[in-house]
Amino acid sequence: MYDIIIIGAGVSGAAAARELSRYEADICVLEKEEDVCCGTSKANSAIVHAGYDAETGSLKAQMNVRGNELMGPLARELDIPFKRTGSLVLCLNEEDMPRLQALYDRGVANGVKDMRILPREEVLRMEPNVTDSVCAALYAPTAGIICPFELNIALAENACVNGVEFRFNTAVEDIVRLDEGYEIRTDNGTFTARCVVNAAGVYADRIHNMVSRNKIHITARRGDYCLLDKDAGRHVGMTIFALPGKNGKGILVTPTIHGNLLIGPTAVDVLDKEAVNTTADGLRQVAEKAQLSVKNIPMKQVITSFAGLRAHEDGDDFIIKEADDAAGFIDCAGIESPGLTSCPAIGERVAQILCDKMGLKKKEHFTAYRKGIVHPAQLDLDERNALIRENPAYGSIVCRCEMITEGEIIDAIRRPLGAKSLDGVKRRTRAGMGRCQSGFCSPTVMNILARECGKSIYDITKSGGGSRIVAGTNKDTL
Repeated sequence: MYDIIIIGAGVSGAAAARELSRYEADICVLEKEEDVCCGTSKANSAIVHAGYDAETGSLKAQMNVRGNELMGPLARELDIPFKRTGSLVLCLNEEDMPRLQALYDRGVANGVKDMRILPREEVLRMEPNVTDSVCAALYAPTAGIICPFELNIALAENACVNGVEFRFNTAVEDIVRLDEGYEIRTDNGTFTARCVVNAAGVYADRIHNMVSRNKIHITARRGDYCLLDKDAGRHVGMTIFALPGKNGKGILVTPTIHGNLLIGPTAVDVLDKEAVNTTADGLRQVAEKAQLSVKNIPMKQVITSFAGLRAHEDGDDFIIKEADDAAGFIDCAGIESPGLTSCPAIGERVAQILCDKMGLKKKEHFTAYRKGIVHPAQLDLDERNALIRENPAYGSIVCRCEMITEGEIIDAIRRPLGAKSLDGVKRRTRAGMGRCQSGFCSPTVMNILARECGKSIYDITKSGGGSRIVAGTNKDTL
């Protein structure tokens, strides 16, 4: 029997695992997909929100502000890129100024630091490509941008190094209460634990409702995005928001941590919790509404589009607590935006709940620091040459768009919780994320995966499961 089982390996589950790995406990993470970061955590706006949007006193507000505060130190410990670029919320009509002021007042009440309401002239000096119809904006310098893949993977890797076990391709089918703890029945075996953390994203309601009479309901809210080439990455220097509406913050325009430009998302409630397909109407809305905030967006430079699902709970707030009628069952549910920002605080809160309940003791030795994948393209010439002399694989360019080498891909496969698929390599190294969207590099990446994992090329997948890529040879079809 494990002390703690965490269901879900997105940013919330991984953050909880990392915080709990500071303590003497036998911990396992169950994930239905083939890797970490395969759900909401891989398809979002990649923004660290300042914290002015959530209702004062809500758990969202508390976790957002605390998560923002923790993100800088966490990024340094885990060796992942993070930048405080700031954000602007645009007011386009004088009659909407009370709404902008209310947003500022809420931010102050939430504890957001250094906000200002800027006049039109100052907004345009800061961001010349903002629409000419802007009359004022709320400026929040503590907002930032991060790579959600690297954050999620780094949290999980660090938890693994500190003793947390991860079981992939393991979907929970039922949970049965025991006299002490829970029996978790999956499609890949049965597990028992004294305590359970439910961090199952859009499926957190189903997991909760297996053990509790007090039902919760989560709606999958789909958001479509467009990603533009790095040539467009400097079109704006910070995240540009419209004034938020009832379904969220609307269509935003933001630089990414890797130099692209991202626009989106829409907000469409869907019944299918696997409906991550984009729609023509959704992408049209993204393009049209983004232009209301930022002018001259070079839409011809879109290199890909994608959609993600947000876990919207009917109560419109995070649920992070022990279930009232299920002792030892800790919900981490309804984690929609600002969930990415909040994840360090969510992990901290889950760990504190379980420490208080189980009397966990801190380990004598905890490894807080992780070294990320070395990227030769970010080194100076002397450092790069020295690295190549030590390991010639770092001199072999595989992905020309992102300048990713064979050495980086090998590292991504061999490190803790290493990549097992094309998407796993992509999220760890960015091989295939550039202008050609893996059109050039995918065969070479597949060959490296086959070699390093000891598999046939026919068994290499895009993202696990039945997503095999090679069906046969040309001669087989003749």
